[in-house]
Amino acid sequence: MRASVRRPRLLAAASLALTALALTACDNGQGEGVREEGAATQASDSVPQDKPTPKPEGTAAPKAPSAAGATGKGGARTSAPAKDTDPNAPANRVPCTADNTRITAAPLSRPLNHMLLTITNTGSKMCDLKGYPIVKFEGAQSVPPVMEATKPQAVTSLAPGKQGYAAVILSAGDGSGGEGRTAQSLEIGFQGSDKMAEAALQAKGVHIDDSLRVTYWVTTVEDALS
Repeated sequence: MRASVRRPRLLAAASLALTALALTACDNGQGEGVREEGAATQASDSVPQDKPTPKPEGTAAPKAPSAAGATGKGGARTSAPAKDTDPNAPANRVPCTADNTRITAAPLSRPLNHMLLTITNTGSKMCDLKGYPIVKFEGAQSVPPVMEATKPQAVTSLAPGKQGYAAVILSAGDGSGGEGRTAQSLEIGFQGSDKMAEAALQAKGVHIDDSLRVTYWVTTVEDALS
């Protein structure tokens, strides 16, 4: 009787031991798996992700290089051309006009019946005297013609304060210019300009006739009277 009672108790104890071992095995497999998965998730969440760096507000876009600092082929720096400061350069000259000159008129005893026009550059820039003076005496209906033989090889140019010259042949010495008359006032015009400049005459005026003519503007008195 005791042997039969002891056998069921041993079986029950063995069954409980097997159940405990099974639960322990399950707990070790699932528990470690859960912990490992959670650790992996935390590790992936802690890795910093690359994000674009935000552009600071108010930052201006880079400017293109200026002409002075531009680079050419091969990386060589180029510079803007310097402005020509030569006062004699054509780009820095201006025409001689009534606004930037002063003119005097002086009758001469030699050559006979000649008058010398002297023009002075009163401006601050080099000026060009184009062609010949447009001579207009008081009451004249037309301007006298120019003597082509006096044309210079180049345009006469005057630096500030410098002078140019032209001659006026007032009348013919042999009377071939007609009876003539006395003029009391004189105006001088310029090629390419409508404005006239007054040139004062001597108090008694000058005698002129139909042979009136002028020379081109030149740089010396000798050229004007030759």
